[in-house]
Amino acid sequence: MSTSTKIDPKVPSAAKTVVPLLDLKAQHAVVKDEVAKAVQAVFESQQFVLGPAVAECEKKIAEYSGCPFGVGVTSGTDALLVAMMAEGIGPGDEVITTPYTFFATAGSVARLGATPVFVDVCPKTCNLDVSQIEGRVTGRTKAIIPVHLYGQCADVDAILAVAGRHKLVVIEDAAQAIGSEWKGRRAGSMGDYGCFSFFPSKNLGCAGDGGMVVTRDADRAEKLRVLRAHGSKPKYYHKIIGGNFRLDSLQAAVVTAKLPYLDGWTAGRQANARRYRRLFEEAGLVQEGLVGLPHELPDVRHIYNQFVIRVPRRDDLQAYLKEQGIGTEIYYPVPMHLQECFAYLGHRPGDFPQSEAAAKETLALPIYPELSDEQARYVVEKIREFFGR
Repeated sequence: MSTSTKIDPKVPSAAKTVVPLLDLKAQHAVVKDEVAKAVQAVFESQQFVLGPAVAECEKKIAEYSGCPFGVGVTSGTDALLVAMMAEGIGPGDEVITTPYTFFATAGSVARLGATPVFVDVCPKTCNLDVSQIEGRVTGRTKAIIPVHLYGQCADVDAILAVAGRHKLVVIEDAAQAIGSEWKGRRAGSMGDYGCFSFFPSKNLGCAGDGGMVVTRDADRAEKLRVLRAHGSKPKYYHKIIGGNFRLDSLQAAVVTAKLPYLDGWTAGRQANARRYRRLFEEAGLVQEGLVGLPHELPDVRHIYNQFVIRVPRRDDLQAYLKEQGIGTEIYYPVPMHLQECFAYLGHRPGDFPQSEAAAKETLALPIYPELSDEQARYVVEKIREFFGR
């Protein structure tokens, strides 16, 4: 744990961030030798697109996620896109998903000409409210994309039950959830496809953009491989139209080098989450209803990609914490159904009240593994001060 930062809790630190939202430099200090060797090996090989580095990464991520097949792609966004392309999803089709997510989830559906159909979220977890899914299924529904938000799996059993009754494809958006589990099963392994992002801020990040699709189906895996290379098989012969979704070897090498550290980083995040819970309880903020803590379901492995609290006067609190040198983020300030680009869907404020409430009340705090006890206490103390307690 990083303990180099000495914090005076009485002195605002507007000129300097003393508790960043994420400290990738601290992580890099631990892994830099392994990453440098892996990157150098790629330069020595001069195989920068696909090749052995990508194949090794695919094998290891698939195994880690409990799947026999992994297909490396350019980003988590393209992982979603190519999975839907593999199922032939396009104009006239509907895909059920959440309005409370990063844009890529619904945006990828719209890019293919299909229609995103939103289902509100559960107020406790901000994952899909599974009780509402079946009511949104129509004859045009082709798939369900649950998002495992903040690092905790959605209720996959209930989702798979609906999908089975209506013969729908399930594409897990596990961009924030690599290594998370639902009743002993890894995120990405339960649906027909699992989509991961290796964006640098993720629990397992590369040095730019990167992603992967995992699956248990050999035929689906082969179709993904063809689609990521412009639909070419063999080279220069195209029976289908794909795209350029190939994972760079350098990014794959970075991911593979960092993978052995992932479980340790997850344990650090989980320990920090427990510490936050204890500190907020001790400060009396939970009991007074001023801070709502993340709801962790039983029989899950929550990897805490984010530690998201719910508070009144959220925007004022965020501004105050920034003045005190504390980094925070809002995931997400505008639900998908209220985004201007989706106005054509005809939604209005109030259509998905839980998503709208979450957008107004949630705030992500620093939770990275290297967060020190002193830093965590400083965060909680400044929140307590804001509420005058």
